[in-house]
Amino acid sequence: MKLRQLHYIHEVARRGLNITAAAESLFTSQPGISKQIRLLEDELGVEIFVRNGKHLAEITPAGQRILEYSARLLQEADNILNVAAEFKQADRGDLAIATTHTQARYSLPPVITTFRERYPRVALHLHQGSPPQIAKMAAEGEADFAIATEAIEHFEQLVMLPCYRWNRCVLVRPDHRLAREHRLTLARLAEHPIVTYTFGFTGRSKLDQAFAAHGLRHDVVLTAVDADVIKTYVRLGLGVGIVADMAYDPEVDTDLVRVPADHLFEPSVTHIGFRRGLFLRGYMLDFIHAFAPHLNRETVESIASISDPETRAVAAGKLLPAPAPAAGP
Repeated sequence: MKLRQLHYIHEVARRGLNITAAAESLFTSQPGISKQIRLLEDELGVEIFVRNGKHLAEITPAGQRILEYSARLLQEADNILNVAAEFKQADRGDLAIATTHTQARYSLPPVITTFRERYPRVALHLHQGSPPQIAKMAAEGEADFAIATEAIEHFEQLVMLPCYRWNRCVLVRPDHRLAREHRLTLARLAEHPIVTYTFGFTGRSKLDQAFAAHGLRHDVVLTAVDADVIKTYVRLGLGVGIVADMAYDPEVDTDLVRVPADHLFEPSVTHIGFRRGLFLRGYMLDFIHAFAPHLNRETVESIASISDPETRAVAAGKLLPAPAPAAGP
């Protein structure tokens, strides 16, 4: 049994049993992967995959268990390499981050700029996607860190740490009636067509919950994952924009009026997550600390060492101070 063979069966499983796709991602040949899988099955004396002619049809029960155990083995092999690299070249390596557009566009630039100044020999790889896609990339080792706000239930395989709270603002054109509101209400907001985030992105669920809790129907006429797209359609007069407050730039968005809305919606929390058992190199811990200063090395390692997911989640949830009570609408 060879590590290469375990890599092959995992990549094949990850690619939906498509050997061609697995071969392309591993920069090897399809016949080579098929041969190595057969050799592994012969050595173990069980089939890992059910075959339908020349194609793989499904994973056998034995294969499921083998994949579970080999995943741990492969992660430990990666950890061994990372430990060696940490002692050999502590300031050199790779860091892959999976996140949403809002985080990549508005939260991460200053953090990455500072990080690059300190670690110029660390190659950064930024992947964008939906929260479920982000969770999958981190869980499967395609990314080291997942940074997201929504759909935390998809991240149950990861150690998730709260980084910061944020809320929303309303953006309108200067000639819009809401531009002169001294204290906006949900009822007034519901009178206008709304342009905001796609469901499942950037705290959208908190927005819908707020309207529902007050028995209000809101007319969402356009959704997007990109705040810049939302602002474009607000400028065109399509509706009132509701975006993360961090997405408003007073120097760039001079043609839009920002109306405070943090009293209307519960704050959202952005989390950073990584696979449990992952060896965190020094520069990885420094990145976490730069992104969320309350997450120092001792805190991160302490939370990551908790084996029970529920206990770990409760302990992590205590890391941020309690939010200030929101005023009524």
